[in-house]
Amino acid sequence: MNADRWRVQALTAIGAMLLLLTGVALWRQQVHDTDGFTILALVQGAFYVAAVALTWRGRLPRQALIAVLAVAALMRLAALLAPPYLSDDINRYVWDGRVEGAGINPYRYVPADPQLAALRDQAIFPNINRSDYAPTIYPPVAEYVFFLGTRLGESLTAMKATLLVFELAGVLLLLRLLGESGLPRERILIYAWHPLTLWEFAGSGHVDAAVVTFVVLALWARRREAAWLTGSALAAAALVKFFPAVLFPALYRRWEWKMPLAAAVTVMLVYLPFIGAGSAVLGFLPGYFEEEGLQSGAGFFLWNLLKSVPPLEHVGPSLYLALAAAALLALAVHSLFTAESRYLASALTLAVAAMVLLSPHYPWYFAWIVPLICFTPRLSALYLTVACPLLYFVPGGPDPEGARMAFEWAIYGPFAALVAFELWRQRAAGTGISCIRGVG
Repeated sequence: MNADRWRVQALTAIGAMLLLLTGVALWRQQVHDTDGFTILALVQGAFYVAAVALTWRGRLPRQALIAVLAVAALMRLAALLAPPYLSDDINRYVWDGRVEGAGINPYRYVPADPQLAALRDQAIFPNINRSDYAPTIYPPVAEYVFFLGTRLGESLTAMKATLLVFELAGVLLLLRLLGESGLPRERILIYAWHPLTLWEFAGSGHVDAAVVTFVVLALWARRREAAWLTGSALAAAALVKFFPAVLFPALYRRWEWKMPLAAAVTVMLVYLPFIGAGSAVLGFLPGYFEEEGLQSGAGFFLWNLLKSVPPLEHVGPSLYLALAAAALLALAVHSLFTAESRYLASALTLAVAAMVLLSPHYPWYFAWIVPLICFTPRLSALYLTVACPLLYFVPGGPDPEGARMAFEWAIYGPFAALVAFELWRQRAAGTGISCIRGVG
């Protein structure tokens, strides 16, 4: 049998299995079986990795690309029509958009404030988390997305649909960038079939879908040497969720002034309509750091690991933060002096390093890494994004039995082993980057 034909048939079978698993996972949602749903998402991840391996073997016929996109669209349509699961963040999105629509600064009041009593309803307001003590945590560009979504309708489905439109724009840009980079467009499968992007965007409606769009726009602009657009798009991504700011050194061209200026101007302009809130414009961000154990250091997996070494057990988290900052700074400097053609690989390295050092407690925080893997599909990064749903097994609130540490070990332990293997392969080969087939 022709090798390409066999690969297309194998991808078709995997796509059918992913659709089937999507349906079963939605059923487990309906019966509120969180553990069962998470297991199915991880099984989807295993099939997905097999599909990525098939795709990475070279170009496929045009119909394979159409099939990939069709399967991705069907999975998202099914998840879109189901209610959000495992996260209630989208209720805050709709609420913030409603508050903005009423001409009120969302950074000024917590949802339970009497000033906003006229905006309350029985569908959204009762389901807002931290409604009685936390103003919005989201940066300004996220707030613009929420406002746009609620112009279509003040419902969860309308907000999810808005975010899927953003994701669609990101997919189209990603396809264009793959083509312009001389890479097979079938690599869009790496993003489009990923269970993480399916469940966190179409399923839970997380605003990180907009992060993906702006990050891909910044990558596309960087390839075209459009410094103004690169800076503005990267700033927009960071003002949806702050993480993409770490990509700046990878996308910056040495001695170029337009990109940083564009980023700075964008930041000032998007904050301007909210500046009346004064210092409160940061919203609940400081409180969130404390809740997640980032101020005490308890929220960092690597710090908890280091503290098990006797000389460090009584040292405060400032040491870890200093070491993490030094590691990111070293990677940033390295990326500044890396060959221009390597900016995509540098971007993935910085993104993965930042997420591992911060070790977020929620799977969707890792989703913005996925489009970067389309260009440099390292198995370590792929594993990190496929395994992070293990965090759903961790109970909320106190964790006396140390479940979080155990599941984080299952995520970061194999990841570290894969990184070591990739570095060994890279050193043995003398050039290239380890990936699914061994060299990238």
